[in-house]
Amino acid sequence: MKMDVLLGLQWGDEGKGKIVDVLAPQYEVVARFQGGPNAGHTLEFDGIKHVLHQIPSGIFRPQILNIIGNGVVLDPIILKKEIEGLGKFSIDYQKNLVISKKATIIVPTHKLLDAAYEQSKGDKKIGSTLKGIGPTYQDKIGRSALRIGDILSPDFKEKYDGLLEKHKTTLSFYQYPLDKLEEMEAQFFEAIEFVKTLNLIDSEYVVNDALASNKKILAEGAQGSLLDVDFGSYPFVTSSNTMTAGACTGLGVAPSRIGEVFGIFKAYCTRVGSGPFPTELFDQTGEAMRKEGNEFGSTTGRPRRCGWLDLPALKYSIMINGVTQLYMMKADVLNIFEEILVCTHYQLPSGELIDRLSFEITDMDVKPVYKTMKGWNCSLAEVRTYEDFPAELKAYVSYLEGELNVPIKLVSVGPDRVQTILR
Repeated sequence: MKMDVLLGLQWGDEGKGKIVDVLAPQYEVVARFQGGPNAGHTLEFDGIKHVLHQIPSGIFRPQILNIIGNGVVLDPIILKKEIEGLGKFSIDYQKNLVISKKATIIVPTHKLLDAAYEQSKGDKKIGSTLKGIGPTYQDKIGRSALRIGDILSPDFKEKYDGLLEKHKTTLSFYQYPLDKLEEMEAQFFEAIEFVKTLNLIDSEYVVNDALASNKKILAEGAQGSLLDVDFGSYPFVTSSNTMTAGACTGLGVAPSRIGEVFGIFKAYCTRVGSGPFPTELFDQTGEAMRKEGNEFGSTTGRPRRCGWLDLPALKYSIMINGVTQLYMMKADVLNIFEEILVCTHYQLPSGELIDRLSFEITDMDVKPVYKTMKGWNCSLAEVRTYEDFPAELKAYVSYLEGELNVPIKLVSVGPDRVQTILR
């Protein structure tokens, strides 16, 4: 058995949570492999909206084991609140949720450092969610971070104090206030005691034993491929590997054990935070897109930047991830437009046309070159089969498949589970 991977192909917020929930019945294990509470996966069913930040999106399916992998950076306070929020759904999290002992812990001063670093950048802010993600990954790479397994050690507090002193020195340099630290620490240590009661495991063995037993596993990514720390629009990226390779390092699975790679993209583009966005719309069209798509961050509430679909960026993400199937989300948001634009190339300041991303592209003032297509300009709310799609939407899907050379196997026409159309 091989592990399938599901990930976003744009700048995040593509709708991964919904698709994990839809695909989950086909799997016995769902595992998060990177990111932290800066990710918000939204699921909607039975008229109720659910937002998960660290817990895998298979948690609402009682037959599925949900794994928080070693590649995740975990905030104990947020995890405790998330689990408490699941209480009303009668979810047996002691049975259905396990956490890698190698997952890295976000401590209170990581959040303060995140704010201090962002504040120091002035008008060059990256757009951090201020959840402590970057500083936590810094400590992980710097080999000074605390991991979930450490909380079971009798000298955990001593290890914590050592890290705290290091952080205080840095915060002092940035002259960042510590007046909220005591309150944050009280919540933190209360949450740590709660996390001790959970099922903490050596997840790499659990995952590989499951594969050896022919169990089907879905690896769930957070953020999007264009936010990958190596291949995204650096430095306006997240601090982890958001691509297929990150599933290997974030769960302890060999590359040869990767099966299908499901790439999710919106029928248009959005981005939260700073960084290049060639097709961004600053006019009434962009505002209409934001309003129709309710494009506000599920974690931060920040309005998302909106624009037309970017094919060069999408082709790039498909390439680096080895995508085998495409899932197009939020087609219904384009219902309101009589014409739909698709970026096919970038025009450089020199006038040259290119159709690929490059190292320099993030610093260039490139202009998108568009193909115009006829919109369907009608509601898709009651559509339940591909055959019932308007001809213009079918033409849009067919055009994209021809350009991307990967089949679009699913089209989402609304937020609910039932508004997910398989082809």
